Amino acid sequence: MGIHRISIKGMAAAPTDGASARRRPLGLSPSRLVLVGVLAAVCVAGSVGLAACAASGSEAGSGCPAESGEIFAEPVREETVDSLKEIAGEGGASSSEGVGGNRTSGAADPAGAVGADDADDEEEAAAREWAASDLDITEDFRDSFDHGPKPAANQKYIVLHDTEGDSDAASVIDWWDGNGNLVAAHFVVNRDGSVWQCVPLDRIAHHAGYGDTGHNDRYGIAEDGRDDMAGSAPIGGDFADYAMNAWSVGIEMVHVGGEGDYPEAQLEAVDDLIAHIDGYFGFESEIIDHKAWRSGNSDTLPEFAGYLESYQETRRHDG
Repeated sequence: MGIHRISIKGMAAAPTDGASARRRPLGLSPSRLVLVGVLAAVCVAGSVGLAACAASGSEAGSGCPAESGEIFAEPVREETVDSLKEIAGEGGASSSEGVGGNRTSGAADPAGAVGADDADDEEEAAAREWAASDLDITEDFRDSFDHGPKPAANQKYIVLHDTEGDSDAASVIDWWDGNGNLVAAHFVVNRDGSVWQCVPLDRIAHHAGYGDTGHNDRYGIAEDGRDDMAGSAPIGGDFADYAMNAWSVGIEMVHVGGEGDYPEAQLEAVDDLIAHIDGYFGFESEIIDHKAWRSGNSDTLPEFAGYLESYQETRRHDG
């Protein structure tokens, strides 16, 4: 399928080889896209009507549309804008945690207005999304890594891993592809901050494997048939649950546990990558590390614990 590099400049990543992009602009939620479209249509219609009156020589307030027999839109009133915002869920809505940590639109503010705290939260969320504006991603998709569809409705978690080796991302991906286990994560982040992607975000990657028995229920996920489970072999006993792959994005960081801290460039790249994933899906997935799913796993040892807590609280390594 070939390797190519993409650069996200305020937009979600789009392949450079002409392939169709499945991503939308970062920083615009689906409701905001609806609002922008409706406002644009109303404003254009209003402008056309006014321009037509001017062209016919009519003065303001002369009732130009009625005289000509044609219907033109009126200028957009503030009340109309407010109504459109309410329809789009942008007026007085607050964020609430959905299942799996997804942010969903909450009930309208009883006061009918967005408070200062809500406005600050929206600004911070937008800043996080736009933080990915300089993120470069090298795409190296392999057919053997694709295990089924994962639409936004089935995305709930971002799972952080260590590679437990010093090899760079390109070598890790080649090793995954060559060992026949059909295992891979969506992304690999090098120590210098460069990011490689080998599975599209809307497809399932086998990065989490079998988890603790009972964890499907604990994390609110199910083995629903979307995952082909190719290459997997049931373990049973204490590790019988397998749903996480079909409900998550996997990020591998090139790191060996116990061999020192994570470079700042690598952590900043993970910050931007999380913002990119949030922007792609339009909501924030819950962040966990691999051992939360599979107890006893060696991924993300104690030197990462502080960063993990910060990611879970602020979606950045440094708060």
